[in-house]
Amino acid sequence: MATDEVEQLKELHRELEDLIEARLREFDLLWLNADEERLFEELVFCLLTPQSRARSCWAAVEKLSSMGELRCPAQDRVQSELKGVRFSRRKAEYICRARGLFTVDGRLSLRARIDPKNPFQTREWLVGNVKGMGYKEASHFLRNIGLGRDLAILDRHILKSLVRFGVISDIPKSLGRGRYLQIEAAMSEFARVIDIPMSHLDMVLWYMGAGEVFK
Repeated sequence: MATDEVEQLKELHRELEDLIEARLREFDLLWLNADEERLFEELVFCLLTPQSRARSCWAAVEKLSSMGELRCPAQDRVQSELKGVRFSRRKAEYICRARGLFTVDGRLSLRARIDPKNPFQTREWLVGNVKGMGYKEASHFLRNIGLGRDLAILDRHILKSLVRFGVISDIPKSLGRGRYLQIEAAMSEFARVIDIPMSHLDMVLWYMGAGEVFK
């Protein structure tokens, strides 16, 4: 790992730190103040993101929400609004299944399934029970609702940067549970060594790949 590259990373973090912390506070407030429908929007967003642009996915969520299509989703209508989202048929199915999973006695209730004191255990439950949600998507969802600051969101931008900084030797062809947790631990150690909080490091590395701090 080149010292000058690490220093550049730390300098970029200093430039972005206030913006990142403001965004993380927004996420924290979601868990404290948002209703169940708003939390479900974040879940839907994270189900849509694999192999699709984040902004296109969020635009689709906003459109579906404004139309009321997330409250009682019909797969064909949901799919028709997933403009710019890859694998729209499959992801529309995931959304409809998730709505049913988190509906308890006729009411949407994500909080009933989430333990805010144990995001790692909650992530395991999400991966095991929400169709279409792997470790990356579950980590992303929990971070976006203020519960996953120590979780790694290992998308392509993050993985490329971890290779660049020598945290991992190459981008794995697949990310099963063991490999995901192994890379997450390595990223956490890297964050400790360079003295950047894990949640900040995620956003700095994403910025390096995407050119913005978004979701």
